[in-house]
Amino acid sequence: MRLGKANKCETCRTQNPSEGANSCFGRAAVLLFSVRMCATSSAARRRARVAKPSRGRSVRLSPPVVVTELTSNLAEGAGCSCVDLGDSVRLAFVITPRGSGKVREQVREVFSVMRTVLERQPQPMAVTVQTVFLKKARDRAECERAFAECYGSRPPVTNYVLQPPCGGESLAVEAWAIGGKDVRVEHFGPQALAVSYDSVRWVYCAGVTPGASVRGVYPRALDALGRLRAALADAGSSFERVVRTWFYLGGITEPDGEVQRYHELNRARADFYQDIRFHCASLASHAPRGVYPASTGIGMSGNGLVASCVALETQREDVFLLPLENPQQTPAYAYDPSHSPLSPRFSRAVALVLGNYATTWVSGTASIVDAESRHLGDPEQQTAQTIDNIERLIAADNFASHGLKGAGARLRDLAKIRVYLKRPEDLVKCRAVCERRFGPVPAVYAVADICRPELLIEIEGVAFSRFAPG
Repeated sequence: MRLGKANKCETCRTQNPSEGANSCFGRAAVLLFSVRMCATSSAARRRARVAKPSRGRSVRLSPPVVVTELTSNLAEGAGCSCVDLGDSVRLAFVITPRGSGKVREQVREVFSVMRTVLERQPQPMAVTVQTVFLKKARDRAECERAFAECYGSRPPVTNYVLQPPCGGESLAVEAWAIGGKDVRVEHFGPQALAVSYDSVRWVYCAGVTPGASVRGVYPRALDALGRLRAALADAGSSFERVVRTWFYLGGITEPDGEVQRYHELNRARADFYQDIRFHCASLASHAPRGVYPASTGIGMSGNGLVASCVALETQREDVFLLPLENPQQTPAYAYDPSHSPLSPRFSRAVALVLGNYATTWVSGTASIVDAESRHLGDPEQQTAQTIDNIERLIAADNFASHGLKGAGARLRDLAKIRVYLKRPEDLVKCRAVCERRFGPVPAVYAVADICRPELLIEIEGVAFSRFAPG
């Protein structure tokens, strides 16, 4: 895989985002927590629970890749996972402010949590990408100003999506930070950012929207995809390197003329991808129509469209990407036209193997078996079926069936999840199932229409695990 050349960039080593933001905050010790990530008592407690080996045998236990902070250690409404990949460390934040003040004050609460965690890390870290889930469109401008004050000259790329938190709060935030000895962060304007280390370069694009004058879902989706391609090019990458995409579409199940809006998004995506050869090196020779990025296509309030993506550039020979399909599900790109005249072009998951670690992006997943929706009208059963689908998708035996032995993940290897609910009144039932199955993984619960009217729940996530070939 070719390592793209960056240009027109603003380059820095990873920095603590509190620099230049002291005017935002005083001390936040009352709300916050003591964090000892990556070499913490949390990992020690997990190791202590492992059964002792039989006498006379020596067993070396590997520490977990993902360490999730216990809820009792966090500010209310906050969740955080640490992902230790050796040459880099990532933090995944999910924060729903509990304050009832103005949006600006809630943004400061979010940033206070992140800043306190980041300042306790043994190495400088930078927040690279975040998604802000908003209840009201009119709050976006104030939200943007508040985050600009907090982050200063080094802001993350940001999606603002109209998906109200299920608890009725004004906003929720999911954010990622990264640090490491050789980690370098490059900024390419407000919509693109690159992270480089150890001959690997990640490009993150977020908040890409179509031009205001473009009308109709199909032309707007093509326009947004074109702008996403331009943002990637500004950062020295290309669409061929994309491994994960997100499309947030207002009124996703509503009509656009005589066609459902989601179907028009699928038509635009299929046409745009027609001449793109994605550089996922599949080990499976039976892939029916090539390979595509992992993806989420999800509804939001209003009638807008927001697109984002992650791309990978590297020349390392020990790096490859594997698209994954679920043996219990028809590949989305092979759906019968009755589900969508042009089927959705995405893989159920995409796994990256990088040295001794595997990262698995799980696409938006719902209660579908084969190609049919299951457990209609039952949010608990739909949630359980969705989690079953994810568990089977990322399992070691599914990796092996795709030609890759020694890889695979469990539900507890997820660093964070997003749970989209069509009806906010289903939150209690859905969350109970999620907490029972996923454990303490940080989760955001947001109100959003799912791509099929009968589906009530959709879940996505990303897992990190060890790769041990042979």
